[in-house]
Amino acid sequence: MNSGRRHLLTLAVGIALGLLIAVGWLKFFAPAAKPPRVETSGDARAERRGPQAPAARSSPTNAPSAALAPGLTFEDQQRFAEILQRVRREYVDEVPREQLLEAAARGMVAGLDPYSAYLDQREFEEIRRGAAGNYPGIGIEVAAEGKAIRVLRPLADSPAARAGLRRGDEIVRIDDAPVGRDVGEAIEQMRGPAGSRVRLTVRRAGSGELVDVSLERTRVEVHSVSGEMLDPTHAYIRIVSFSDTTASDFDTVVKSLQKSHKLDGVVLDLRNNPGGVLEAAVAVADALLDTGNIVSAEGRAPDARFRMDAKPGQSLPGVDLVVLVNGASASAAEILAGAIKDNHRGRLIGRKTFGKGLVQSVIPLADGRALKLTTSRYATPSGAMINERGIEPDVTLKGRESVPGEPARDPEVKAALREFAHATRSQKTRA
Repeated sequence: MNSGRRHLLTLAVGIALGLLIAVGWLKFFAPAAKPPRVETSGDARAERRGPQAPAARSSPTNAPSAALAPGLTFEDQQRFAEILQRVRREYVDEVPREQLLEAAARGMVAGLDPYSAYLDQREFEEIRRGAAGNYPGIGIEVAAEGKAIRVLRPLADSPAARAGLRRGDEIVRIDDAPVGRDVGEAIEQMRGPAGSRVRLTVRRAGSGELVDVSLERTRVEVHSVSGEMLDPTHAYIRIVSFSDTTASDFDTVVKSLQKSHKLDGVVLDLRNNPGGVLEAAVAVADALLDTGNIVSAEGRAPDARFRMDAKPGQSLPGVDLVVLVNGASASAAEILAGAIKDNHRGRLIGRKTFGKGLVQSVIPLADGRALKLTTSRYATPSGAMINERGIEPDVTLKGRESVPGEPARDPEVKAALREFAHATRSQKTRA
């Protein structure tokens, strides 16, 4: 029996066994801590502790009921136990008990929705690194473009920058293994322990020359916000994702631009931003708004129901704002875009956003494992529930959707600049 078929069978068993395991009959999961809120495709956030789940009470008169949880009968336990027994005794290959339990956990959670997941130790650590704003790797931002994976930018003072990797380079091979179209897989291949080495083969943008580079991984500080001037009075600010450092990074970039220029307008680029820390997106929205709601959420647990509003004062008073979005602007990026649009703080330009209106909480478990569990549905300030719907921009751009490129040459950035000019003409006409 090949490994793929074995995995499918154990996963199917896992879905059935998952409920049993979750309530503690096999004592696999530890009591859950109060979860941090996450708006992402998988990033952990601040540690928020809460009350532990009560332990099951034993019953001297009815031993089988000792492990029962509300809604789970003894007959349910018997059914799940029979499945486990049959698999362990009669499945064509012997499957280790731990493998069945892992499959059970994954199957139970994966069946809930596309964003909930069971995380092993490595996956949980990866999420925590992403939230912290640093990780061991080579310091490169990449994106899929057609059938290729290309460099969007090397991070400043990173191994990638020192090795001479450039915007637009295509990554062809990683450690002599061909690179497919899966960006996540490519990123995983390039990451590794600090001090270890990775070898890349890249095809140079423009010339097509193949170049081999060997890089030593190090701990990379990720600054998720970058900015530059487009002309004497208009700036460009890009947020690639939301981590614990995004709010301070945004403040640093804004102050740096304001120090040397009088800003009339800012293009805020949220294209290809997959989300991240919910609180970080809220903090950036608060920096751009004087008042008004930013986001509200509903869920079953008390902590899953919340409303976040802007506080008085903002970092760009009197500065016009245009926000670039596309189909890869998701979750926390949509929270920020929705807050700006619904509070009439700026105009959205581009394509309809991804449509992820669910909040995940990362719940630590035993032995370094965790659950990434959907706990809330959020609404934009207008009350719109955007899950699987997305946010329609104020101005829809036609033609082929492009990934963020060099701002001065990016056609969608140029379209945003034209929007400033259009808004100025409209104001003069009304006057």
